[in-house]
Amino acid sequence: METFIVKDGEVNNRIDRYLSEKSDNHSRVAIQRLIEEEKILVNGKKTKSSYKIQKDDKITIEKEEPKISKLEPQDIPVEIIYEDKDIIVVNKPKGMVVHPANGNLSGTLVNSLMAICKDSLSGIGGEIRPGIVHRLDKDTSGIIIVAKNDKSHINLSEQIKNHETEKTYIALVRGMVKEQEATINMPIGRSTKDRKKMAVTKNGKEAITHFKVIERFPNHNCTLLEIKIETGRTHQIRVHLSQIGYPIIGDEVYSNGKNEWNIKGQCLHAKSLKFKHPNSGKEMFLEAELPSYFKELLEKLEE
Repeated sequence: METFIVKDGEVNNRIDRYLSEKSDNHSRVAIQRLIEEEKILVNGKKTKSSYKIQKDDKITIEKEEPKISKLEPQDIPVEIIYEDKDIIVVNKPKGMVVHPANGNLSGTLVNSLMAICKDSLSGIGGEIRPGIVHRLDKDTSGIIIVAKNDKSHINLSEQIKNHETEKTYIALVRGMVKEQEATINMPIGRSTKDRKKMAVTKNGKEAITHFKVIERFPNHNCTLLEIKIETGRTHQIRVHLSQIGYPIIGDEVYSNGKNEWNIKGQCLHAKSLKFKHPNSGKEMFLEAELPSYFKELLEKLEE
């Protein structure tokens, strides 16, 4: 059990904000959930997230017993780019789902990480998302950072929320992109025509994508792009590029999916990630090598 006594300079803060700043083990969202579950008490009594704390209030947080995950560790190979006691960074292969959903409890990155890290994954993501701070689509390959403890998870989540991390993607698109570099600023929301798809909609959430041309392949009518995003909307890069007329080659959802190279799944790779280590604060820059199919396709385009 964690216990806090409110001091003079801390009064009139909301309890959820106060505890999220005081506790290394809980995010503000987690604090709010614990308050609803009456696992956080003020002077022995239940409270609300909006409660303004007063001098000498005694606040207790009941220790949560870890839930037994229904997931099973699986010996699924995945390239480890970096690992220490706080984080593990991997190069997710194309075709691998990050975490289970819809009753699919096997073959995911989480299953692989459970075998690699044993019990060393943060619990904030819940039973089916241990350690998962951010995600990539199934058919997007590349760099993913995973938290090994709750303190690291909270820190990394805050960095992402505050746009303090920088992820760079590589995409191969159909068409000859005219601009050398440009920014796409179009809101993205759920498609009204197909609820399984995202779309540019006037009532969607702000979405900003920056891209610049790495190389054009006029003989094959396609362009290689470097992409950075300010926001992390679902399918953001794929939707934005398709919207401006340059769908990602192989994308079976936001283009017709056909291409002369018979690529299945989008040619989109999360190449690098810049962030601050959640424990030491040291700035880190890590890269994930392009998958072999992507490199082989680029070699063919050079011919």
